[in-house]
Amino acid sequence: MEAFSRQLNDILVDTFRVILKVEEEAIKQAEHDLSISEVHLLESVGKGENTDRTISDIAENLGITLPSVTIAINKLVKKGYVEKLKSTVDGRMVFVVLTEQGKKMEAAHRFFHERMVRNLSGDLNDEERESLYYGMVKLNAFFKRKLLKKKQ
Repeated sequence: MEAFSRQLNDILVDTFRVILKVEEEAIKQAEHDLSISEVHLLESVGKGENTDRTISDIAENLGITLPSVTIAINKLVKKGYVEKLKSTVDGRMVFVVLTEQGKKMEAAHRFFHERMVRNLSGDLNDEERESLYYGMVKLNAFFKRKLLKKKQ
């Protein structure tokens, strides 16, 4: 492996690991009984604040299976972070919404991300911010293509 490839690999792996660790540590500071995966589920449910979110919507958003989301949502219902509501229009449809406890946790998680981005970009000039952003867009697109190829 050439030097650049090795360095890029090392920094990608390390950055991914450190981001997860920082996020886990931040979540531990809030008093709750949630895993990082459950917090990300709350985040996905919270995206539907002005629209109804089904378990299928959440599974698609997070790229995980419907049965996995169903099990996780049921655990979050028992913990009091979300509730499932039947549609008044179509009784077969079930929507997932955050409870007050869920809204507080989702807001705390969103605040963590906002603060992280603000702190990360605070020392960058406009050109560096733009370069970082477009580099991340390309990185994200690369990994999304890899996922799509794997599903085909």
